Amino acid sequence: MLLLCLRILAVASVALYLIPTGTHLFELPAKMTLAPDEYMVTQGIYRGWSLFGIVVLAALLLVLLHSVLRRARRSVFVLSLVALVCLIGTQVIFWLFTYPMNVATANWTTMPADFEMARRQWEFSHAASAVLTFLALIAITASVLLDASPRSHLRTE
Repeated sequence: MLLLCLRILAVASVALYLIPTGTHLFELPAKMTLAPDEYMVTQGIYRGWSLFGIVVLAALLLVLLHSVLRRARRSVFVLSLVALVCLIGTQVIFWLFTYPMNVATANWTTMPADFEMARRQWEFSHAASAVLTFLALIAITASVLLDASPRSHLRTE
């Protein structure tokens, strides 16, 4: 029963993580056409989104736990590990590319000196994170489905 709960929570947490990253990806084309002043105003919609950090942490921990607990099942473990690496990749992107733009712009309340560079870095780093989060969702879902398959115990791994 605990493993079932872990599977559900791991997939659900990564799916929840995809909400903000996917939103950033799909709004990118429209936001890249906004004038600098319009863009700065639009950025205000993200106030409070830092609470998604809870979801990010949960996804990382749950997928890590799933990987550790399923390490004896090679294919299940590898898929779970792929999900974990993708999620870690999103954090590397955030801390190296997104967060510095948040700091430089005081969370987009101050116009940066090189606006276009800052906007591109912020938007494209979020887009890259969305792709990695989507890949993580596919990998953890595949891992869970493979592990839960009624015939999975018959396979030699």
